[in-house]
Parts: sequence; C-alpha cells; structure tokens
Amino acid sequence: MRIKIINPNTTQAFTDALQQLADSVARPGTQVLAVSPASGPASIEGFYDEALSVPGVLEEVAKGDREENIDAYVLACFGDPGLYAARELTDKPVLGIAEAAFHMASMVGACFSIVTTAPRVRFMTEHLVSRYGFNEQCKRIRTTPMRVLDLAESPDTAIAKVIAECRLAMEEDKAEAIVLGCAGMSAYREFIEQEIGIPVIDGTVAAVKLCEAMVDMKLGTSKVLTFNWPRPELAVPGKGLKIA
Repeated sequence: MRIKIINPNTTQAFTDALQQLADSVARPGTQVLAVSPASGPASIEGFYDEALSVPGVLEEVAKGDREENIDAYVLACFGDPGLYAARELTDKPVLGIAEAAFHMASMVGACFSIVTTAPRVRFMTEHLVSRYGFNEQCKRIRTTPMRVLDLAESPDTAIAKVIAECRLAMEEDKAEAIVLGCAGMSAYREFIEQEIGIPVIDGTVAAVKLCEAMVDMKLGTSKVLTFNWPRPELAVPGKGLKIA
C-alpha cells in the first residue's frame, strides 16, 4: 500500500517532519511518500494562501495516479485546501486532516475543542466545523498568538502556547479531547497528550490510519455524481496534463 501525504505549503521542514511521523505510525507494508508542491506559499495562514496552494495539491494528486501508483492521499493542512477538487481527480481515497481529526475526536469523547494558530484562522476553522457537521461536538476553537512558521522556527515556545490553550480548553470548555489545528503541530502530539492528560488528535496520523483502513476495505472516492471526473476538455492545473 502506498499513501501520499501532500503538504500544501513549500516549507521542507514541515514535509520532513510529516514523513518521519507517518513512517513511525504506518504499519508494516505501508509505504508513505510525503511531498510538497513545486510552488506555493511557505505557510497557509489565510484564504489567499490557501487558494495559492490548491493548484500544487491537484498537480501532486494527478502525478500520484499517473506515475507513482498511489493508493490513497492525505492533504496535510488543517484547512483541507482543494479537498473536494482533489476527489474529482482520482477514484482513490483522499482525506483532509481536519475532516479526519474531527471524526476521530468524536469517537474518543463526547466533545472536543480545537487548538490552532493565529486568530485570523478562526473563521476558516468555523467553516470547516460547520461543513463537516461537527457544530454540536466542537465546544470551542482556540487560537494562539503565533504564526504557522513559528512551529518550525521556535517550536519550544510555540508548543508551550499550544499546551496552555489545551489546559484552558479542559478547564473552561470541559473538552474531553483536543484536536490540533495545524499540521505543524503533528510531531508534538504525543508530548502534548502526556502534558495535559486527555486524548489529543492529530489529523495527519488520523488520516494515515483511516487511509489504511479504506484501502483494506477497497473503498475509493465515489464517481457516481458529486466527485465525478472533471469535464474532459479541462486540464489538470500545472502542466496541462490529461485527467484520466
């Protein structure tokens, strides 16, 4: 089984950390390939960044089907950029880490809070929660005063801020689980959970394990209607590649 993790930004440190994390949790026989697109934003911290990242994501999905014999895809950004468009490009499973994390969190506790990065992403995260139908389970979205790149440049300080918000979520929100709202936090999930003492869900790990299950169950993206292939006259963004 081959799973491709697409980091929609171009910061290689994040991609390398995702590769290391996935290798540590994937079962024997699962090969994980973590990549960044050739071009795109260094981090995704707003709608503009997210829009810039989507063409690169779609190109990596097309390449995975065309050249790399990929069985499933993980979009490793908490905004799940280009998720629905990516599902049109392949009949393989495509999972966003926010969607995967919400589902996993709802199965380990009655409610959860999300701890994410800068305050400007609150509205984006609210949209995700609503789109995926988790308004009742999500108690609160907690932002932290940091940039996404702080997780690569000053990880100790950044994770200390995340842990402080997690503790407030337990005390004030009565959260029974925490969802980490950024792929840059993925490598620190276990440490954060040890510090706060309740389940902490990282969407990258959740998505990798769900991909393994879906491939085992021979489940792919339905092509019956909504995620049917794009119109034949369209080309994949990037290099005018054929779609199917």
